[in-house]
Amino acid sequence: MENFPQSVGINMQPYSRNGAGSPATAFGPTITSFVQPEPVPSPPDFVLWSFFNTLYGNFFCLGFVALIFSIKARDCKVLGDLEGARQHGNRAKVLNIICSLLLVLSVVAVIVIVIIATTR
Repeated sequence: MENFPQSVGINMQPYSRNGAGSPATAFGPTITSFVQPEPVPSPPDFVLWSFFNTLYGNFFCLGFVALIFSIKARDCKVLGDLEGARQHGNRAKVLNIICSLLLVLSVVAVIVIVIIATTR
């Protein structure tokens, strides 16, 4: 009168065992893990900043010299010389900072001169 299914025991082992107790054959996918090394950050080369300073604020040719060091830094980066790229990039950054400061100071000086000249 009962229509319930009978319970059945199923052996759920993924592989069979040989006589010694070790796995004879394995079934299923083989999992291979690959650990990627951490990427080495490349040093900045400041090419765009140097190009801007060359076009708009080339005081004493500092923008042009900074552009040369930026291109050298990019070349060293392409060749894999990260230390040389870092050194050239730092030189370009210092020259760009000096050039940008001179540009800002000259713009402020021109604004002050124009204001003083128009108020008289």
